Amino acid sequence: MKFLIIFIFTFNLIASTLHLATSANPSRLNPLLATDSSSGEIAGFIFNGLLKYDKDNKNIIGDLAQNYYFKDDKTLVFELRKGVKWHDGETFSAKDVLFTYKTLISDKISSPYSSGFRFVDDVKIIDDYTVEVSYKKPYFKALETWMMGIIPEHILKNEKNMMSSKFNTNPIGTGAYKLEKLEFSKDIELTAFDEYFEGRAKIDKIAFHVIADSMTSFLMLKSSKLDLGSLEPMAYERQLNKEFFNNFNIYEKISLSYTYLGFNLREEKFQNPDVREALSLAIDRQELVDILFFKHAKVCTGPFLPGSAAFNPDVKAPKQDIQKAKHLLKKAGYDENNPFTFEIVTSNSSKIRPYAAEILQHQLAQAGVIVKLRVMEWQAFLNTVVFPHKFDAVLLGWGLSPTPDPYMFWHSDNDKTGGFNLVGYKNKKIDKMIEESQAMVDRKALAKVWQEMSSIITNDNPYLFLYIPNSITAVNKDIKNIEPALSGIWHNYIRWEK
Repeated sequence: MKFLIIFIFTFNLIASTLHLATSANPSRLNPLLATDSSSGEIAGFIFNGLLKYDKDNKNIIGDLAQNYYFKDDKTLVFELRKGVKWHDGETFSAKDVLFTYKTLISDKISSPYSSGFRFVDDVKIIDDYTVEVSYKKPYFKALETWMMGIIPEHILKNEKNMMSSKFNTNPIGTGAYKLEKLEFSKDIELTAFDEYFEGRAKIDKIAFHVIADSMTSFLMLKSSKLDLGSLEPMAYERQLNKEFFNNFNIYEKISLSYTYLGFNLREEKFQNPDVREALSLAIDRQELVDILFFKHAKVCTGPFLPGSAAFNPDVKAPKQDIQKAKHLLKKAGYDENNPFTFEIVTSNSSKIRPYAAEILQHQLAQAGVIVKLRVMEWQAFLNTVVFPHKFDAVLLGWGLSPTPDPYMFWHSDNDKTGGFNLVGYKNKKIDKMIEESQAMVDRKALAKVWQEMSSIITNDNPYLFLYIPNSITAVNKDIKNIEPALSGIWHNYIRWEK
């Protein structure tokens, strides 16, 4: 009996846990439904797609597929890995791939990710480990769409309501970690999956602590109760001492994301282009960056990120022009006696965005615009404001793929429930350009079309594109084997040790 007690005690000593924070409860830990950042982050440890980007975000490599090739420009073949296990011990096979596809295109689910499969004509199982995908026409993102997490057919084949399924909070995946505990507003714990096909992760557990307040999260990081966390620029520049830097390594890179102010174009008052241009001219984007980021960000000039093929360097951010803004508002029927008034809604999941909203409020007041502010908890913000489209304007951000898909955000088809065209943007020319570009496989020609789209969308002002923040990450020096790359630090997390 004494020997058993000593053994258990020793095991507990050597078990390692990576402590992380998430700002909100995950809504659904199902990769087909994980649309918020918390759900997406956690689901990423639990599920795999067929493909993924390499560590530099340049090449597409196999994940659940060990190999892939095009038979012709409309036929894609996946050769799946053998011996991959689901977390419940069942074997992964081609049936799971077909089931995932059929679920995404069915009426069982409302997912923005379904649009990525709209050009698929058929998915055939050749054998247990070979899948053939036929497209209606060549599609520029044929590979990227299969980075979607694959779900298990044997668990979900009889599920009648995928949107409210217990699976969404009790997921079974093929990933390096499996869900052990989910306590909303408290802790989410993942444990290393012993039979993971790339080898068992070296850190035994990942504990996500749900911390809505960013200051609490910062204080926990500062006191080493978290092993890894993002740093706001002000905290990085002004609130850290030498001891912190003795305990943590800092990794900084431009993020694959931007923040914007999006107008609800379904509302009549935002349908006048003069009003939207006036609001754009009333704000000073550089001042916003200078106040909030201490040089750890840059002004955003459009919907595609710098460094991508879609980025248009000729599109510049408008300079603040209060007099012209007032002139355009007067032309639209607004003045001191009848001021243009609207509400900006954002979430407290980001420490910076509520401050950004206050700065925008102050800047717009200089042009006689009255702005009301509302800051909400993340899930309430998504479920009662963003997705039901019940807002004047939202202050939000997008994290984007290295290969953008304008269809998801800018095509009028996606002005629907569950779609990512949150502001209801409709432009027939953009719709046509997007539709034509989907079949373009010549990347140089595609880049030119994307850049023209960028110019048109930016001039329409459905969003006011604001800033691209740097990602500043602090990592406990006890974490070993981190290899920074263009994609960040997470590409080899199963090799990390603590």
